[in-house]
This record gives sequence, structure tokens and C-alpha cells, in this order.
Amino acid sequence: MTADLDRLQSVLQRELQHGCDDELVDGGLDELLRRQVRGEQPPSPLLRMLAALPDEGYRALDVEARRQWLKRALATIVQERGTPADTRRRRAPAPKTPGRGTRARPAAPATPARSGGATAARPQVVPPGAAALDLPLRQAGTGLRSATFDRLEKLGLRTVGEALRHYPYRHHDFSRTVPIAQLRVGVEQTVRGTVDRAREVRMGRRGRMRSTEATISDEAGASVRVVWFNQPYLARQLRPGAEIAIAGTAIAYRGHTTFQNPQFELLDEPGTDGQTHTGRLVPVYRLTERLPQRTLRALIAGLLDRFVDRIAEPLPAELRERHGLMGIVEATRQGHYPDSAEALTAARRRLAFDELLSLQLGVVRRKREWQEAGDAPQIADRSAAESFVDSLPFALTGAQQRVLGEVLGDLGRSVPMARLLEGDVGSGKTVVALAAILATVAAGHQAVMMAPTEVLAEQHFRTICALLSGEPEPPLSGVVNVPFLPLPLRVVLLTGSTRSKQRRDALEAVAHGGAQIIVGTHALIEKGVTFQRLGLAVVDEQHRFGVMQRAELREKGQSPHLLVMTATPIPRSLALTVFGDLDLSVIDEMPPGRTPIETHWLPPERRDEAFATLRAEVEAGRQGFVICPLVEGSETVISRAATEEHERLCSEQFPDLADRIALLHGRMSGREKAAAMAAFASGETAILVSTAVVEVGIDVPNATVMLIEGADRFGLAQLHQFRGRVGRGEHPSLCYLLADDPSEEAEQRLSIVARTVNGFELAEADMRMRGPGELFGTRQSGMPSLQVASLLDVRLIHATRREAEHLLDADPKLAAREHWELRLMAARLADSVVAEAS
Repeated sequence: MTADLDRLQSVLQRELQHGCDDELVDGGLDELLRRQVRGEQPPSPLLRMLAALPDEGYRALDVEARRQWLKRALATIVQERGTPADTRRRRAPAPKTPGRGTRARPAAPATPARSGGATAARPQVVPPGAAALDLPLRQAGTGLRSATFDRLEKLGLRTVGEALRHYPYRHHDFSRTVPIAQLRVGVEQTVRGTVDRAREVRMGRRGRMRSTEATISDEAGASVRVVWFNQPYLARQLRPGAEIAIAGTAIAYRGHTTFQNPQFELLDEPGTDGQTHTGRLVPVYRLTERLPQRTLRALIAGLLDRFVDRIAEPLPAELRERHGLMGIVEATRQGHYPDSAEALTAARRRLAFDELLSLQLGVVRRKREWQEAGDAPQIADRSAAESFVDSLPFALTGAQQRVLGEVLGDLGRSVPMARLLEGDVGSGKTVVALAAILATVAAGHQAVMMAPTEVLAEQHFRTICALLSGEPEPPLSGVVNVPFLPLPLRVVLLTGSTRSKQRRDALEAVAHGGAQIIVGTHALIEKGVTFQRLGLAVVDEQHRFGVMQRAELREKGQSPHLLVMTATPIPRSLALTVFGDLDLSVIDEMPPGRTPIETHWLPPERRDEAFATLRAEVEAGRQGFVICPLVEGSETVISRAATEEHERLCSEQFPDLADRIALLHGRMSGREKAAAMAAFASGETAILVSTAVVEVGIDVPNATVMLIEGADRFGLAQLHQFRGRVGRGEHPSLCYLLADDPSEEAEQRLSIVARTVNGFELAEADMRMRGPGELFGTRQSGMPSLQVASLLDVRLIHATRREAEHLLDADPKLAAREHWELRLMAARLADSVVAEAS
């Protein structure tokens, strides 16, 4: 063997740590491998590594494939060099036993494999330096069973580094150790004492629950009863005379102070110090099924003791000093097992700073790369947009005029527009978008509008055709004569339900320029769709699409402008982070004539009031919606289903109106959905029973009543969207929020909707209560998984935004040596976003 494995290992480690961009070696990593492989003979580890590469070499791999190959290559080198002598020399030193009065770092007690269970793989040689954090948990010498590693992987914990970055979401305050006689009911506290007795007992109906009951006494002679439900095996572990610490919240049971299912720690067992589960601020982690908190806590404590010093510092020293930030090693240690509440606060601030800085680096870089990608078409002539606005039967609001000016200003520049257009339901975003589309088409380019559902895409198609032609129904073949344009326009619709012949015709028209305006769903970003000259891409209800899908649409053109729209008000802090790559425009003024909507949250016993109002409105010639959270009934989810509610309304509630009650849900074919929508829009049907598919895209001015079943199952912003389907005509409108068995928190949320009409206030409240990932009713594609940071921390968001811009001004690719770890940290968060979106 002639290869220099020491050098090769060093290069591969640095390549892995610095983003796998193949820029560390002159000529690329392939050139180094070619030089190293000369004279190698089978079974050389280098030959095995090269055999795992494609013929084109390392440079042909994408980033994720490069990362996987590098990890495998490093493991191959470690195995090759891991002789028994090396193993002894490289093994991490055993933790020192602290002396009396010394506060030790938490150490994981040894966990012997249970008899009959599969054990983990033998520990692998620990790689030097930061590469140790890439060591698989199965090879880190934890002593856990194979089944436990499977459960850890469900949490995304496969390596040492991933486990150390699995921060607790809260801490129990078990730092207060008190005598048993001074225990206070309802307060988290720790007691220490001796096990007097422990026995298995049977509880529950007919004694079917096997539990452990113990009595603990302290030096003062006071004792306390402790019960662990459904854990009979503890009776064998808690031998009489053993020293023990108990931590939890005591309760009063039959006049006696009692602990139920507390944390505990045996203090006289080898390798334990009473610092992991009791007697301190104790971490509480997110778990998965059949993974005990105690097991995960002990695992992470042991990994901290062995590996935390290997974590490389990603932030430059002057940046940390400027913001008064704790070092990353100490922040990681204190973030899991803090010495005090103050240390925990400082640690979480540092960890939150890292998360938000990573996020801001991603969005700022994405925005700059978008703007530097190429020359966008300069659409300086505004005459088509202005003529369209003049032709409308209504005047634009001041907010619409301002936002249209911002959009047209972007179109007139060679830098590609990347703008987020926010506006409440009914504020007139579509009109602004259509004016921009017409300016683009008049300049000889195509424009596309992508919507998340077929219902919304069909609604946009109809709206665009109606605004341009003045006719209620789209013309044949979508060809529209526009007075202020020299040639007719063709508008085409492309969705998953488009018939084969129509689809072929539409694709040909799009590819050869015969269609100028294209409306559709995700079908627009499929491989077979090509545009002749795409100049503007509009994405509606953009929160339903991830960053990757927006990018795919953009890539259909050379360097098109991008306008994304949402009717869900986005809190300012969220707009600065998740959507920070987009400039922001807000339509904060409603058109005149919108009637107010009264909203009422009704408990189950008042349900009949809502249906009585619905009947009265229908008898007065108006229409209403009934929204259900499910399509069909479920044994596991107690909530109303649209199909069953439709049947109930037809047979029980309104049998005399059965022929005027329609059903709409996402599982119906495109033709069925279009027919249901058309019948409701024309007034042929009076009541539309639907799922969340009507959240956006249906505009029926005659609809005045909105009944939302299972309202507690929707987010506040989503309820606001539903409510916006009524109040679009001249008659007063009502919205009823119904829930059969809401929790106390759900009642609070529904009350907020009932008394708040401002969409931005609702969005702030929703994010505060449910988190940004659920702001839009369902988990958003591409939403980052932040463990510590809060997207409500506006001050820290602004600070990290400024730092990201300064860093990228000085080093756009973060290629400088002092920024390598920072680049790796940002790439890690980007990987988590892509994983969420995939």
C-alpha cells in the first residue's frame, strides 16, 4: 500500500466539514485520488473507496451523495488503521470520579444489554477531531440494544453529532433538594433518602395493573410513599437500604404526600453521581414511541461527557464578542445539563443565534443568487397594465395602486423580481397580478400562474378570462380579444385532471408560444412542460409550495421574474426568516363595499342555532357553506366528515332541500369538482358541504353563511380563510365555529377568531400558540425545524439578519478558512429543510 492515509483522511474530513464543494484541492478531489492510487494493489482501502465512485468520479456526485461517500471513505480508513494497539490508544478516557463537593458533568450509567435482546455493533474506533461527531451511534459504544437505535433513527438521531444537537424542549427544575418532612404539594423538588421497602402491587380494576410501590425515608426519619404505575420490574431494582434520589411533583393522596411516576436515581451504583435524572435542572426531550425519556437522557449525558469537546466553533470570535455569546462547546453542555437557570438562558440564546443565523445565511444567499442568476427581461412599458386598470368596472384601492407600482417597478429592472405579495382574503391580489401578467405578455413574453389545488387553478382561469373578456364563462380554446392589445391572447389551463387531448394541445401551445397566459397546478413543473419565452411566474397561496417547487417553476425560463402571493397574513418575523429571500408588498386596505362578517363560537348545545340561521338565509334566497375537516369518517379521529355530513343534511336536517345540497372534496375528479363549483356559483345549489378545499378559490357573492364543523381542528389563519368565503356581496354575513368536544385551549383559540377580524393579529396569535410550522393549517413544505430559536424573537432575528448580510458581503461563498464551520452549520439546516420538503 502506497497511499498516504494520514493525508487523505485529513483532506476527506475537511471536505466533509466544509460543504463538499470540491474546492479544497487544486484540480478537485478526483485529481488527488488519481495521484494517491498509483501503485495500489488489491485489497487496498483506496481501491475499495474508488470502486464506490461513478466512472465520472467524485465531481459527478451531488452534495448528499458526496457526503455519504466521504463518510464511508473515512470509516474505511479508520477500519484500516484500527489495529488493537490503535484501538487502545484512541479510546476515549473513562470519566473521572468526582471528589466530594465536586460538580461533575453528567455521565450515562452503563446499560447492559438485556438477555435475549439483540445488542449493538461493537464500538468503532473513534475518529480524531470533529469527525468523531459523524460516528454512527450504533458504533459509539453506548451499550444500547439494536431496537433502541431503530427508535432513535425515527427522531433523526443517527450520529453522535445529531444526538448532541437534539436539544431539550424544556427542563424540570429538580435542583431544590428538600427534607421529606418539608415537601410541598404541586412543586417540582428532589428528596434523597434510603429505600425502606419496594414491592410489586396490583392496582386498577380487578388488579390488572402491575405497579411498584416503595417507601423512602431520610436521615430525619420522615418517609414518603412512591408509586410507579405499570413498572413492576422496578421492585427488583430498588433493594432495601439503597440510597436513592426522587424527583418530581408531589401530590396529596388520601391525606398523605405521595410521588407518582417520579424520576429517580440510585446513588450508590457504580458510575452514577445523582446528576443525570435528579437534583438539578433535568432535560426533557422530544421522544418517539417506546423510547423512554430516561434512556435518551442517559445516552445524551454519556455522549456529552465523551464528545462535546470535539464540537468545532462555527462563529468568528469577534462576532461572539459583539453579541456576548457563550462558546459552542459550553453552550451545548449547558443547553442539555445547565448549572443554573442563568446558564441555561445564556446557552439557549447562543444556540438560538446559531439556528437563526443559519436560516438567514440561507435566505440571503438564495436571494442574492436569484438576483445574480442572469438578466431578467426588462418590461418597462406599463401601458398595457394601465389600460387594463382603466378598463375595470371599479377603481383600485390606494394599497393596490401602491403595490402594483412596486411590482411594475421590479419588472422594469434586469434584476429578476422576487416579491411576496400579502393581502387578506378579498383585498384584490389577483387583479394586481393580472396587471403584471398583461404588462409581461404585451412585451412579448409568457406568464404563468401556479396554484396549489385544481379548484383554485380553475377559479383563477375563470377569473382571468372573465376580467379580460367581460363574459361570465371562458371562451372556446381560451382565446380572448383584449381591446388594448394588438393580437388576441390565449389562456390555457393545465392541471392533473386535464384530459389527454387537451393536455397535448396545451403543452404544444405553451412550448411554441401559442399560449401567452398559462394557469395550472403542480402539473406546470413536470418535466414535459416547456415554455417558449417565460417572463413572469406567479405562485398563489405560496405557503402550500416549498422553496424547491418555486425554484423548479423558475427554472422553466431563462431568468423570469417571480411574484408569490398569499391570503394568509404572515407575521413580520416570519417574513424576515422563512420568506426572507423575497421582497415584501402588503395590500393592507380592503375594497369598499365588503360587508362585515359576524363570527360566533358556539358550544355543542347551541349547534341548532347555526343550522336555523342557515335555513333562514337559504329561504331568503341566499346560500351557505358547511365545512368539515375530514372527507370520510375515521375510527381514530373524532370529527365530522364531509360525506357523512352531506348525507345527514339531506336525510335529517334539510330533507326538503336535499336536491339543492352539493358535496365537494379533494378526492373527487376534476370534472366532478368543476360541476359542484359551477352549480353553487350559479345558485342551482344552495348549500355546499365541503372539506378545506374551499379555503381559497371560490367567490360566490350570494353566500352569506359559513358553518365550520370541527373548528378546533383548524388553525386560526385557516379559519380566517374559510370566513373570507362569505361577506363578498351586499348582504350581511355570518360565520359559525362549531366543535363537539373542544379542549380548554381550543375554546380559547376559537374565541380569538370570534372577536378578531384582523388577519395579521390572528396570524401572530396562531404562531404564538401553535408554532410557525402549523400557521397555515398543515405543516408547510420547506419550513425549517428549529429546536431552540423562536420565530417570534424579532430582536434576535434582526441581529442575525444583519450578521448574515455582513458575512456574505465580505465572503459570499463563506470560503475563508475561518468560515468553514459556519458554512457547514448553515448547510446542515438547509439539509433539514430539504428533508422536510421531500
